[in-house]
Order: sequence, then C-alpha cells, then structure tokens
Amino acid sequence: MAIELEGKSYETDEEGYLVNLSDWNDQLANEMAKADGAVLDENHWEVINFLRDYYEEYQIAPAVRVLTKAVGKKLGKDKGTSKYLYELFPYGPAKQACKYAGLPKPTGCV
Repeated sequence: MAIELEGKSYETDEEGYLVNLSDWNDQLANEMAKADGAVLDENHWEVINFLRDYYEEYQIAPAVRVLTKAVGKKLGKDKGTSKYLYELFPYGPAKQACKYAGLPKPTGCV
C-alpha cells in the first residue's frame, strides 16, 4: 500500500503505518488524518510532536497507558487522561496518533 502526495509515493504497511519512518512530514500526517475524516489542530500536533520526541528518546512507540501517563507529566494533568486523548484520537490514542506521527504501531495494540 502507499499514500500518494504531491507526486510522490510513500510506502505503508497494510494498516497504513509508514514503512520508512524518515519519510514522515507534516503534510503526510495531515493526509493520513484526512483519509480518516479528521483535521489535525494544535492539540493533535502537541501529542504527535510529543510522540515523535518520545520515540526519538526511547526508540519505542508507547502503549496507551504509558502514553497517557507520559503526556500528563509533560503536557499537564488535564491532557494526561484517556478521555482527552480519545477525544483527539477516537480510533485509539496510541495507534492513531503514532500512525499520524509516522511511527510504528505501538506494542500491545491490536
């Protein structure tokens, strides 16, 4: 599978996650969200950028429980809740946000 954007093809796996993490860019994230019927706002980008930093530091995409706790520490208690993250990413905060962030599917996600 692939995502076509501005004349370039970006390879994805069968679930839509980028095969080459280095291919990621903001436009691609917006295109992935658009395919899901979503529009990314500053709250989405805050979580997406957090995830990219987290991945860079730990070389792993966090499962939802770890994500929730880490977001709470970094972005504040009001944002470190499952309710808040599910409002932003209704298909699963870890899965959907990692996909838009160009990261692999988190371990433990089905």
